[in-house]
Amino acid sequence: MNPSHQPTLEFDAAPYKLSGVVYGCLLNHAPALAALGDAVHLPPYKAPPRAPVLYIKPRNALAADGDTVVVPADADALQLGAALGLVIGRTVCRVSEDLALDHVAGAVIVNDLSVPHASFYRPSVRFKARDGFCPLGPKVVALADLPASVDALAVRVYVDGTLVHQTHTGDRLRAAARLLADVSEFMTLSPGDILMLGVSADAPLARAGQQVAIEIDGLGRLHTTLIAEAAPLNEESAR
Repeated sequence: MNPSHQPTLEFDAAPYKLSGVVYGCLLNHAPALAALGDAVHLPPYKAPPRAPVLYIKPRNALAADGDTVVVPADADALQLGAALGLVIGRTVCRVSEDLALDHVAGAVIVNDLSVPHASFYRPSVRFKARDGFCPLGPKVVALADLPASVDALAVRVYVDGTLVHQTHTGDRLRAAARLLADVSEFMTLSPGDILMLGVSADAPLARAGQQVAIEIDGLGRLHTTLIAEAAPLNEESAR
């Protein structure tokens, strides 16, 4: 991916053009939180989260279906964060859980790529916000057109055509409507923003040179190719 060119991501669903603001939610998958065990009661966590733990995938991280993403030279592999993203269609502020999903234009597959790391406390921008670390696509689908509830869709991750991970959009500490309502209590979401439901436990890894695909029932398949970071040019090789 050329960092000087940011993709304009447009889909056949209002609001058509995504804003570039993508919010992730940490530890929203019950098994992922349980995997921390007693560590969740020790520093730096000290207790399980009482409110959504958010982070941002900035515009430089956006990539489209079929794009290549660079694996940094200092990373052996990238973690593949298969997630469902809620695409905001109407401004959301202090909305009730019952009405929250009325503000959603549809759902989209997100590959929440990151450099593997052990701590979920104050996630490092360096690990999660590299160029291309947020592939989106291939389409936005209205919630009414999904084959099941947004909280009950099968998720599959493939590396080089081999199925390496199966999960689903359920088992969330906060289901889609509850998460959106809770987030809107302290911040406004605008049309074109995306709120991820969160990555499931045991997210798989992939290395440079491998092809990645993520499927979510009703949303299609998102393709990403991982490539190695090129060595920087020195003065001799540039001549």
